[in-house]
Amino acid sequence: MSDSVLAHTHQGVLTLTINRPERRNALDIATYLALAAQVQRAQDNADVRAIVLTGAGNHFTAGNDLKDFQTPRAPGDSAGMTFLRSLVDCDLPVIAAVEGSAIGIGVTLLQHCDFVYAAENANFRIPFVPLGLCPEGASSLLFAKIVGPRRAADWLLRGQAFSAQAARDAGFISGVLPAGEALAHAHAVAAELAALPPEALQLSKRMLKHVERPFIHDALDYELGLFTQRLKSDEAQAAFAGFFKKP
Repeated sequence: MSDSVLAHTHQGVLTLTINRPERRNALDIATYLALAAQVQRAQDNADVRAIVLTGAGNHFTAGNDLKDFQTPRAPGDSAGMTFLRSLVDCDLPVIAAVEGSAIGIGVTLLQHCDFVYAAENANFRIPFVPLGLCPEGASSLLFAKIVGPRRAADWLLRGQAFSAQAARDAGFISGVLPAGEALAHAHAVAAELAALPPEALQLSKRMLKHVERPFIHDALDYELGLFTQRLKSDEAQAAFAGFFKKP
């Protein structure tokens, strides 16, 4: 298990903390695989009733570590895709606590959480197009459904940053908390869920997701092929090179 993910279980709640504060919790291969393994293990553990996902320090996650985008990818699911599929298929309730920045996949993964609580000073951005890339995380399917096509165009196509309050107003997150209080609130909700009859809770989530899950996996497959092509594009490689030249 990677040191980049801290796992702690208390009274039926598994807290997963992305622990790369020196990189603003950017997600690399080891981190994705550690998160996926923890989610999958929790699903098979009768003692775990809910999952809280958060980031260490002052950020949720800066998204995919761009260094990984500059190396060739093997065919099939990436490590990031493995993590996303674990969230999609998880019947345990997943509650995200967002402080600071949530960027790229740090935003799109929230589509697969059941509750999302963000600090009032949190900020969100999905800069795929500015980086020469395209939607991922099933955002081509889900994002406009959640926030509406006009906001989706601003946030997904233009790559415009948006605030926690704007995310709440659009229905993308569940609530806005004072700075520093998102995690405590997420834990309170998780504790409430963990106290419910677990079979009924998990069955109910499975029912809510039953129709949509196959379409989400299809969207992930569709996006993966195009995203892989974009990673090799001159546009994307130029954008990555420019990013690493910044002082």
